[in-house]
Amino acid sequence: MSLSSLNAISPIDGRYRSKVNELAAYFSEEALIKYRVLVEIEYFIALCEIPLPQLSDFDTSLFENLRDIYRNFSTEDALNIKDIEKVTNHDVKAVEYFIKEQFDVLNISKYKEFIHFGLTSQDINNTAIPLSIKEAMNDVYVPEYLVILNRLKELIIEWKNVPMLARTHGQPASPTRLGKEIEVFVVRLEEQFNLLNDIPSAAKFGGATGNFNAHNVAYPKIDWKSFGSKFVQEKLGLQHSFPTTQIEHYDHMAALFDALKRINTILIDLDRDIWTYVSMDYFKQKIKAGEVGSSAMPHKVNPIDFENSEGNLGIANALFEHLSAKLPISRLQRDLTDSTVLRNVGVPFAHTIIGLKSTLKGLNKLVLNEAKFAEDLENNWAVVAEAIQTILRREGYPNPYEALKGLTRTNEKINQKTMSDFIETLDVSDEIKSELKQITPSNYTGI
Repeated sequence: MSLSSLNAISPIDGRYRSKVNELAAYFSEEALIKYRVLVEIEYFIALCEIPLPQLSDFDTSLFENLRDIYRNFSTEDALNIKDIEKVTNHDVKAVEYFIKEQFDVLNISKYKEFIHFGLTSQDINNTAIPLSIKEAMNDVYVPEYLVILNRLKELIIEWKNVPMLARTHGQPASPTRLGKEIEVFVVRLEEQFNLLNDIPSAAKFGGATGNFNAHNVAYPKIDWKSFGSKFVQEKLGLQHSFPTTQIEHYDHMAALFDALKRINTILIDLDRDIWTYVSMDYFKQKIKAGEVGSSAMPHKVNPIDFENSEGNLGIANALFEHLSAKLPISRLQRDLTDSTVLRNVGVPFAHTIIGLKSTLKGLNKLVLNEAKFAEDLENNWAVVAEAIQTILRREGYPNPYEALKGLTRTNEKINQKTMSDFIETLDVSDEIKSELKQITPSNYTGI
């Protein structure tokens, strides 16, 4: 049975594949193989640039031909490597053998033994995977993040003057403005994104147990630590972790996953708030012709985009949590648990992208119901009690809090007339009474 979107086990390769197609270039098996080839090729070129004595006569004009091996990497090449792996039963060794075949094609066979020279497979995995994550972040995640951030910024402006009844503990509270409430989320997102940007993309590169043992025994006069740092930082654009065991310690990668998780958590909070506002009739939703909201109730237009986002971001966070908790832990100089876990790195990224796109889709369907905002404010005149008692405190009025408490905790409905009549009973000047009567639920919204 050939794989299709209908028989895929994971929904990110099935139902949601069209939403995350771009991630395949970074997190698929083919992508991982391509990144491994890239690192191996660039490493060989770096050895030529030292140069090692045996590579001093290498024709440097062939460097671009070598880079074409990964630049023009195809699905056919990946399948070729997988066929080699069936024999080697080792994925990185299969990449080495594939490149050796390409050296034969380029008539540079005598240099083949300097492919993967002195390395262990983790020197390749622990550079290829961080590089793929870094490029996926820059090429896919950040643009999606910025789209939703900029949409929220537009809504801040669009809704900046919309007064809204606030709710604390689910109860009516001092009024706010809708634009300001959206701005809260924008500031939270920006602050976490700034922290995320400070996290380096780190990579291990140091031989079998991290000490350049093989390199040093073969060429003891070369500063291999300096070479490794220059290669990782200048050739690959990553931060060189040193010293390490046989594997990268993944502390920075764990920090990245934790930062992504925090951003997702803020978006879940946003999803739930908007969902609640929809349920309160603060927002209507744009209706697309032909769409069905419920299989049984024709009137329904459900806030499914925010629900879809919340669900996918929750799955992403569960996986990011496991990755950040597990990856920094490895028995002694290494065990294999990181290998199988790292193969799932693309999964939480995919669910995150689905979540971001769903939130954006939901936001773009919202239609402001200003009449409902106004109605709720008008029905809750008790919320101006805070304002009145604060001014009375300013004027030295005795026990103002208790006076307002007595008024607002009765079972009688408080409206504009009730509040105005109460103000008339206060032993304050007409000027203060006039000031108090200017306060309404719609204009008591702060700064």
